[in-house]
Amino acid sequence: MKMITKKVMALLFCSMAMHGFSQTKGKDFKTVDEFVKKAGSLDSLTMGTISELVTKPFADKTEKVRAIFDWIAYNISYDCKSGRTGNTQKNTTDEVLLYRKAVGIGYATLFQDMCSSANIRCLTVDGYVKKNTEEINDPKTDINHSWAVVQLGQSPEDWFYVDPTWGSGYTDADVKIFTKSYNDAYFFADKHLFNLQHYPDNEAWKLGDAPKNRKDFYTLPLIKAAVYEFDLNKFSPANGNVKIKPGKPQSFSFNFEGKTAIDKVSLLIGENKKQKLKEVTFSFASGVLSFVHTFEEGDYPVTVLVNGKELMTYLVAVE
Repeated sequence: MKMITKKVMALLFCSMAMHGFSQTKGKDFKTVDEFVKKAGSLDSLTMGTISELVTKPFADKTEKVRAIFDWIAYNISYDCKSGRTGNTQKNTTDEVLLYRKAVGIGYATLFQDMCSSANIRCLTVDGYVKKNTEEINDPKTDINHSWAVVQLGQSPEDWFYVDPTWGSGYTDADVKIFTKSYNDAYFFADKHLFNLQHYPDNEAWKLGDAPKNRKDFYTLPLIKAAVYEFDLNKFSPANGNVKIKPGKPQSFSFNFEGKTAIDKVSLLIGENKKQKLKEVTFSFASGVLSFVHTFEEGDYPVTVLVNGKELMTYLVAVE
């Protein structure tokens, strides 16, 4: 198993903590979720005992995996200090249970071990996520995240993505404060959308429709959690680096499969103290959201917000 080799920064999963929809939408997990919440932290118990306690009431394998995902999301916190320094020590299953914190490799390892204990095939996948707009079109970064794939049948369609790290919460921009915020969008996540955010080191673990290669993956904008809620299908511009001539309007369009009404669209322009939030005029018909905007000269990140939720971030260059 490969270990994370570079610092895991906040934007690995900052702003990812919105409740989303996954390939399990339509299936009611309320009973599972409530049972695991009531089970509590199960302090001082071994991994195998915890796995048995939270999965035993459920006969269905999907519900067992959900129970494991829930327990980790509810009880394991992101290790901000290790995330800042790139330290992947103390991320074995025993250590994660002892300290109740981890970085991506620790979350994924614990999840895999609990699934294996419940006789469910699960593997840890190491790979890449874009942390900030500086990494757009720059596929030179080292492995910087880990997640899991779960097998529930014999066909390729019976493999599913789970990211227990991003399902547990998010940090601030300086990776100093972790906010626990359960997000089931990363449980059996929509494969197409997950592949816009994650790229495996071993391409055998690309499930479903995915960028052709790592270079293509790094051309994409930073994809945020709201894409799951709105069930994003297509978007334009497709390249995360948007170059515009001064005074020329830039067009944006997003195709949604979801039925959510669009009430407001805004752009968060710039970063840090220079950030400005601008509401834009838009049209929304037949599932297609579109608008145009004229940007001021300069280079800066631009985040598209739909109904106040971050959809994706571009690096805009007006020159």
